Amino acid sequence: MEVKVVKDILGANERIAERNRQLLDSNNVFAVNLMSSPGAGKTSLILQTLKRLKGKIRIGVIEGDVSSSLDAELVAKEGVPAVQINTGGGCHLDANMTSSALGNMPLKDIKLLLIENVGNLICPAEFALGEHRKVLISSIPEGDDKPFKYPLMFHQADAVLINKIDLLPYLKFDAQAFSRTIKKMNEKVKIIQISCTTGQGIEEWVSWLLKQIEKG
Repeated sequence: MEVKVVKDILGANERIAERNRQLLDSNNVFAVNLMSSPGAGKTSLILQTLKRLKGKIRIGVIEGDVSSSLDAELVAKEGVPAVQINTGGGCHLDANMTSSALGNMPLKDIKLLLIENVGNLICPAEFALGEHRKVLISSIPEGDDKPFKYPLMFHQADAVLINKIDLLPYLKFDAQAFSRTIKKMNEKVKIIQISCTTGQGIEEWVSWLLKQIEKG
């Protein structure tokens, strides 16, 4: 019975996600689902991306969090449309929440939509939002064992950004082994080492993102 209920929930979510995708496509908007554990650097990455692409491409942001609107307020200061979703304790965004947020986003005025999912390495992997690409941010302080503990996240990601790479000399983290493990799980994934503090790798990330938008 429990298995059937779970399948029904995921099936209903997939149907709404498909409608979200059709809405985005009809407005020529490319959406990216940004996922990570708490504190890995999703908001920092969004702010860096906005700075690099300001004046080049119109961007909107959906901020997902358990509570508060702090991240959305930070993003809005950059002069882009920002919509906050508070899950009220939920550990992930779903397609229905995203649908509501899309209704408050000026889709005709943007080209790129960045969706910051709730900080969690389990639930977000199972719930499609209607996005075109999934990007996972994994930071050095979290350790290099995360692909073994949360394989679905790494298997589904189109890109994995290894953030806080500037801390590599100070922490025990085998970046090469980490990347090899991910590639064994997901041979097509793009892996980029970045630092939102120093700016290392951000241009490579932005270049990859722009190419994905071109591909659609």
